[in-house]
Amino acid sequence: MTLRQRLDVRQSQTLVMTPQLQQAIRLLQMSNLELQAFIAAELETNPLLERADEAQEVPETPEAPEAEAGATGDAPDPGAESVPDGNAPAAESDDALSLEADLAAVDAGFEDTSRLKARLDALDTPAEAIFTDDSPSERATEKAAEPLTPDAAMSGLAGGDDPFLSGVASAVSRPAPADEEEGRSLEERIAGEVSLADHLAEQLPLVLTDPAERLIGQHLIGCLDEAGYLGEPVEEIADRLGAAPEQVEAVLKRLQTLEPTGVFARDLAECLRLQLAERGRLNTPMQTLLDNLDLLARRDFAKLARLCRVSERKLAEMLSEIRRCDPRPGARIGGAPAQPVVPDVFVRPAPDGSWIVELNSETLPRVLVNNQYRALVQAGAMPQRDRDYIIECMNRASWLVKSLDQRARTILTVAREIVRQQDAFLHKGVSALKPLTLRQVADAVGLHESTVSRVTSGKYMATPRGIFEMKYFFTAALAATDGGESVSAEAVRHRIRALIDAEDPDHVLSDDKIVDILRAEGIDIARRTVAKYREAMGIPSSVKRRREKRLLKA
Repeated sequence: MTLRQRLDVRQSQTLVMTPQLQQAIRLLQMSNLELQAFIAAELETNPLLERADEAQEVPETPEAPEAEAGATGDAPDPGAESVPDGNAPAAESDDALSLEADLAAVDAGFEDTSRLKARLDALDTPAEAIFTDDSPSERATEKAAEPLTPDAAMSGLAGGDDPFLSGVASAVSRPAPADEEEGRSLEERIAGEVSLADHLAEQLPLVLTDPAERLIGQHLIGCLDEAGYLGEPVEEIADRLGAAPEQVEAVLKRLQTLEPTGVFARDLAECLRLQLAERGRLNTPMQTLLDNLDLLARRDFAKLARLCRVSERKLAEMLSEIRRCDPRPGARIGGAPAQPVVPDVFVRPAPDGSWIVELNSETLPRVLVNNQYRALVQAGAMPQRDRDYIIECMNRASWLVKSLDQRARTILTVAREIVRQQDAFLHKGVSALKPLTLRQVADAVGLHESTVSRVTSGKYMATPRGIFEMKYFFTAALAATDGGESVSAEAVRHRIRALIDAEDPDHVLSDDKIVDILRAEGIDIARRTVAKYREAMGIPSSVKRRREKRLLKA
């Protein structure tokens, strides 16, 4: 066997993941919040991209440059060529243009502007000397956007010798934006958002007067987590501050009296103990109950009753007291507001009994390629490096717009197929949910299974039954006992929960009994599957449920 070198030419087809294709795949998998952040970053780096709403907000009128030039004084006014050079005439020209803008802005709110014109003609001081914060063009824009009352406008213009009164009149006559004021109380408008640390720091001087103790208290406030618990041992905090552990413990005891009650607790038992002590319900049986919370978690009520030396009826009252406590007292103050789920797709019934599927236009980013700016930049002479940069930005912008359009079309196509497959669910509820796989949807719409998985990841659908993640409609199948149509695993879990919620305290259903009921309804399921579904839903066993329901019944 001899070795030799040879040069061959071969032609083959391979799938190459180009950067553009990788970007399109990433866009397809992004949620609406991630997509908005990505678009915002692209708008900052690509000068040829702009939002569609921004493009519509800038009207191209010849009056705007003239008013701006006359107001700012950067460029001469074409209509004022006969005005000679000089400071006073120039001020008069600027004031005249500003007054013309003011008159045009308030003309809609005043039927007679003769008195206003007379006062404006009597002014011998340019507007720049009165309103030192804003330029005349900015004042014209503000007046056009803000509805003014006649009294406020006249006092603001005639009171040129008192800028404070003019500012007060302008602030009083300016209404707050509707979207900020609507739905907010007076306290919410006056006070800002207060965090838990700020709330506790305001109360700190009420319980601690010594400067050294206040320093320890400030450090302890900084050690709290979002729920209001102190996660570090007192010994470590004392060693870090160079103080005695007894001193830190004494400061901690006084801090535990602050509102909300339960903060600065080191565990759940101490948090509940502080709240119950404030209500006067911390007796010896309750102390014993708090020392044995592990038995309460296991629902071993019989043993708890023996340890606390109380009857089952008294134990039920004690558990009712504990349920009124807040296990996370710090989360009530300054916590991050819960972000509502914004659906990507809306599903609503049609008059003919079918379903209308449409995209949520609020979550779709509207970006355009600014071809006018590109033509303006390329019209002049520029280095080759700058020209290559503009071409690259143009390619990126065009591909991004195309990818966003393709993303919207793909989401809509997959959503329509899901609605078609789950028509019974939309009409009857979870009990009619059909088993569905990604492969079925992919074959129906002509896409790859991985593409359908990316489309349904992090996307939500608003239906008459509620808002569901699109992944919710894909469930495993359970065979039927009579060889009929298979049943969705989610529908079986819903049926198990319904059976357990409706069971009698004296006749609690065991897993075997649930299996018999489901098989009688035509669902072939094993006992271990019922136990797995029950544990996944957080439902205890029949023995624990019997104890709990008997206790509640007592």
